[in-house]
Amino acid sequence: MNAETSRAISDPLPAKAGAQRVDVLIIGGGFGGMYAVYRFREMGLRLQAFEAGGDVGGVWYWNRYPGARVDLPSIDYSYAFSPEIEQEWTWSEQFAAQPELLRYIDFVANKLSLRPHFQFNTRVDQATWDAAREVWVVTTDRGETWEAPFCIMATGPLSIPKAPDIPGVERFKGRLIHAARWPHEPVSFAGQRVGVIGTGSTGIQIVQDVGPQAGELYVYQRTPSFTMPMRNVPLEADYVAEVKRNYPGIREAARNSAVGGVRPQSTRAFFSVTPAQRRSLLEDAWKQGGLAMLGTFSDLMLNETANEEVAEFVRSKIPEIVKNPDTAERLKPKGYPIFARRPCLDSSYYETYNLPNVHLVDCLSDPIVEISEKGVRTESGEIELDMLILATGYDGLTGAMLAVDVVGRDGRRVTQKWKDGARSCLGLMMEGFPNLFMTTGPNGPAALANIIRISEHDVDWIAAAMTHMKARGLSTIEPTAEAEESWMDTVRNLAKRSLITKAKTWWVGTNVKDKPSGLTMFVGGFQAYRQYAAAAADDGYRNFRFGPTSAPPTCEPRIAAADPVTGV
Repeated sequence: MNAETSRAISDPLPAKAGAQRVDVLIIGGGFGGMYAVYRFREMGLRLQAFEAGGDVGGVWYWNRYPGARVDLPSIDYSYAFSPEIEQEWTWSEQFAAQPELLRYIDFVANKLSLRPHFQFNTRVDQATWDAAREVWVVTTDRGETWEAPFCIMATGPLSIPKAPDIPGVERFKGRLIHAARWPHEPVSFAGQRVGVIGTGSTGIQIVQDVGPQAGELYVYQRTPSFTMPMRNVPLEADYVAEVKRNYPGIREAARNSAVGGVRPQSTRAFFSVTPAQRRSLLEDAWKQGGLAMLGTFSDLMLNETANEEVAEFVRSKIPEIVKNPDTAERLKPKGYPIFARRPCLDSSYYETYNLPNVHLVDCLSDPIVEISEKGVRTESGEIELDMLILATGYDGLTGAMLAVDVVGRDGRRVTQKWKDGARSCLGLMMEGFPNLFMTTGPNGPAALANIIRISEHDVDWIAAAMTHMKARGLSTIEPTAEAEESWMDTVRNLAKRSLITKAKTWWVGTNVKDKPSGLTMFVGGFQAYRQYAAAAADDGYRNFRFGPTSAPPTCEPRIAAADPVTGV
């Protein structure tokens, strides 16, 4: 598709007065938004992208907190669509830190000349479907109006920070910093009495970095997280050269894996080997580091007894590191399955609690009452602080999408459609919202697989759908209601089997007050998800409605009742 031929589906009627017209509008400047800009530009389409931050990078533009680091191997957490980029860029560490990730993002943006297509420091307030003219009308906080037949929501699963549900935050007179909106200038902790609220992945990274620097550090923990050693290492030149020679095979293996990466995945069931062998395999995984343990056995998210044995193995490691027995006991995660919350990786988290200036505040036995002008008050008393860091996470999966007032056909809003939880077809499109696409949507693999592999897959699927439409002179696409419900049945049936539902996390929406709870992510694995999405396209998009929005379905909807991959 080139710029001239794209007019057939991009200019049904002239733009309204004061509006600027393009072919595709892209909301978000993270990995998904960047690839979407490149992909659609190469198709010859006119486009405009918007990003709330001051540059590309998405979550990595904002996440500048101490210790911020990716928890997937760097060679996995990188684009696969460009052999040139793969060969020209060299990672320095097995798990890249935020500054290196931002340098990589900058390198890609410069290499592909992506920035001219973005409008930075811009939030999209509303996106409304104009059925008569078959365009999405987007308004921004700059007072501008843009129109395009297609709108891509590349807003990502982690974009909207969650404020703590604790009274008095606004009263604190010291320095208050949310980890997800960390200052761009250096922050000194020397001689400071610092508090950290939250001990998820972000909190763990902050604690192990700030602990040795602060005068005093108080860690407010409500739910302990399972964390395992990262075992990060510099990447040697010979290994990097070997990876570059073998990138095609590495990428193919990643695309055909459950996690969208090359972390080893075993088909071995936990109880299929002897207790001695199980212990040996777990010890080996602990020594390897990273998320090796998650891939050691195939049934850890299905077999509760097996899961508990692995959880107890990890708990048993904590007293071996933390010297104070009471602190070690309070750091042990209990009451939920291991890996049902986001698994964390650390380099010295438990060791940090051996420092005399680092103090654990157990908010289960001593709950936070309020944040005062001077610090944090728990039931046992007040601790005065100079600085308070909020590592309280995000309104995950749906927060960013719902932050935009998206209005579809017949005035239907996404806020109404999702009032009982996110729903879509394939996590890519929604019935009632023609030509609106999502990348890493909440009903796909989302947070359960490599987000870059998901983003590339989703953008390529969208591009193929557009090409299909152009070749047939079609103007709109949306899934049928039956197709959407069939997909959600698949998601729900798979979720019933998963132990993920047994933990209260942002994965299931329980971290945000009044948010509908439930596991809406596809837990069948990235490879199976790709097969579902490919089948929808290879079947001639039989489950989608094309043409003018008032037209009936092109054919009867059909999604198989029993899938060969998952059996549902």
